[in-house]
Amino acid sequence: MRWLQRGGGWLRTGVTSAIGLVYPPSCVGCRAATSEAQGLCARCWAGLGLIERPYCERLGTPFEVDLGPGLVSPAAIADPPVFARARAACRFDGTARELVHRLKYGDRTELSLMLGRMMAQAGRELIADADLIVPVPLHRFRLWTRRFNQAAALAATISRQSGRPFAPQALARVKRTKQQVGLTKAQRAENLQGAFKVLPAMRPLIEGRRILLVDDVLTTGSTVNAASRALLRGGASAVDVLTFARVVTEA
Repeated sequence: MRWLQRGGGWLRTGVTSAIGLVYPPSCVGCRAATSEAQGLCARCWAGLGLIERPYCERLGTPFEVDLGPGLVSPAAIADPPVFARARAACRFDGTARELVHRLKYGDRTELSLMLGRMMAQAGRELIADADLIVPVPLHRFRLWTRRFNQAAALAATISRQSGRPFAPQALARVKRTKQQVGLTKAQRAENLQGAFKVLPAMRPLIEGRRILLVDDVLTTGSTVNAASRALLRGGASAVDVLTFARVVTEA
């Protein structure tokens, strides 16, 4: 049996090597040659604005100066979010913007593997507290035209990485809203009024649990606030938010 196992290992190594010769690994950002598959070249990696501490403990927005742990930004104090905490892997610019657009509009579903792994690292403290991972849902008509939900693909990767339960049907988008692009923060909030709902059959899954809500990008926070409000009304004890990227407005 040992020689069979060794033979199987050699076969897998040979197949992997052959695939590498025919389809050499390339950067998921620019397609330049890389040493490993599902990675970024040095140039694209340098274009990622990674978000690390110090940052606002509520919104996850980075601070220029480290003034100690547990600080909350003036924006979070002036307009507290519905969710408890938000984290993002990087700023929504440069390489991050390109990756999100390729995942979302370019049918590059394989990008959810790398982006999801980065999110799992950036949001490890939120994941440790989470009882359930829930993606921001698409309305059925948007899902039909786009063919997949990028938030669900990212959430599935995070679930596999962490072992936390994944509940893609826990939250429903019951209202067909306009595109958010170009709308002000107030218009976005109005557009999303009543858009999300925990259906009665899903309430036992949600009640009393801390939810990790997953999306690709956090812009004004209108979408995740509306989704968090629906989850809390559905019985969730608290909601944290994890995205791959977030818009950071310099003060």
